[in-house]
Amino acid sequence: MSKIPSMSPTKPWQAGEWPEFDNLTSNLLTETLVIGAGIAGLTTAYMLAKSGHDVAIIDASRPGAGETGNTSAHLSSALDEQFYKLEELFGREGSLLAAKSHRTAIDAIEAICEQEKIECQFERVDGYLFASSPKDDDMITKEFDAAKRAGFPGLEMDSKIPFAGFRNALALRFPRQGQFQPILYLEGLTRSLKRLGVKIYTQCEATDIVGKTPLVVSLKNGYKITAQNVVVATNTPFNDRFALHTKQAPYRTYIVSFEIARDAIPKGLYWDTEDAYHYVRTQDLNANQSLLIVGGEDHKVGQDDDPEKRWAKLEEWTRKNIPVAGAVVKRWSGQVNEPVDGLAFIGRNPGDEHVFVVTGDSGHGLTHGTIAGLIISDLIIGNPNPWESLYSPSRINMHLGSVGEFFKENLNVALQYKDYFSPGDVASLSDVPMGEGAIVRHGLRKIAAYRDHNNKLHCNSAVCPHLGGLVHWNRAEKTWDCPCHGSRFAIEGQVINGPSKCGLKPAFKEGHAPE
Repeated sequence: MSKIPSMSPTKPWQAGEWPEFDNLTSNLLTETLVIGAGIAGLTTAYMLAKSGHDVAIIDASRPGAGETGNTSAHLSSALDEQFYKLEELFGREGSLLAAKSHRTAIDAIEAICEQEKIECQFERVDGYLFASSPKDDDMITKEFDAAKRAGFPGLEMDSKIPFAGFRNALALRFPRQGQFQPILYLEGLTRSLKRLGVKIYTQCEATDIVGKTPLVVSLKNGYKITAQNVVVATNTPFNDRFALHTKQAPYRTYIVSFEIARDAIPKGLYWDTEDAYHYVRTQDLNANQSLLIVGGEDHKVGQDDDPEKRWAKLEEWTRKNIPVAGAVVKRWSGQVNEPVDGLAFIGRNPGDEHVFVVTGDSGHGLTHGTIAGLIISDLIIGNPNPWESLYSPSRINMHLGSVGEFFKENLNVALQYKDYFSPGDVASLSDVPMGEGAIVRHGLRKIAAYRDHNNKLHCNSAVCPHLGGLVHWNRAEKTWDCPCHGSRFAIEGQVINGPSKCGLKPAFKEGHAPE
């Protein structure tokens, strides 16, 4: 059994006392194995366990340590792709289904909180999409008409945004959106799963999936898990090298939280029409204080030389438009995968009858993750699901808009391989500053070198094991990030984010790193 810390040092989300989790000390046989203990994995396991299925969960770290813990925790059925675009891509029926699926996801979270008595500050709030400048008024009007066709009850178009810079901005009000504390929610889900007899194995990293049925999952610790079904709920699937990674693009998104007096601005979810858009909400702390949570400034993973400036821009935007904001409390970032056609990929992995994936969460990972729990559990149980085709990972949407986005993103990936012909960030290993990382050309190779505060160099190959892109140093988060498909690695090379299955290879034999 393993104890889990109760609080994140960098994000405001808190948990009480996690249950004790399990340590895998032998091979395992289970009906369904869920890989990943974020909201998608835990919700899928919960739905299956409630139906009487034998299910086990593994996670390379612990519940909530991945992207669910990095979220700003908006629960929105007003999709950031905009409904007029979804209508163009999927037709009116597809737009209706997309809207209903996200409304159902928020309803499901609310129902689980009630049934399992999870105290996670879940509450219903209104959502507001507002024009960042008058030139976007036509887009707001267009979205109002499309959202009505998508079946939103109570939708209104008005100009009542409480931010100083946008008091007269044209806005849409989407009723019955939601917000909560995500880690408290996951804690409650894990307790419910434990009561249902589900084993949750932490510090248990999957490296490969082979076979058809049964499937055999190999683990980094040398053990194997045999299962009839495998659900890959790891933000981005590590089991697929090409198919899904060409249909989505990884982005970093940045968040800053501020002190603010409770009720200084009305509760709600707020987001604007900029590209990348800003998103805002508050979270109550006590009777007098709240957190103001502001996010945005997205960029493709590994394609920004100075991520620190992203947080600075968010603070500047907040001070200008929400002057009642107080001191900065915390700042952090997360990773989202933007699908070329705006909707997540949920269901059977292309070509694999018994392997299921969820990815392409865009800015709606919490509702997409909950939708995944509903769809994938139905597919495994054998129940019909109205959203199966809409979210199918095998879908091919040849609308001109999505085709253009597909080629744009994949051209961007191809251009990253030019790094093989560029010089390093510094001329030699001796030039790597203390406490920093840099790419160094060493003969025909490129080295990802980090010098720690004890003046020790940590040198790995700069080649991402996924598809051979060259990683870039992320100064803000002290990671090595691949600009091709979003794999991220720790200072010493361990994989943090997939799709890479393994870490960066050591550049030199132990003790043989030349200065």
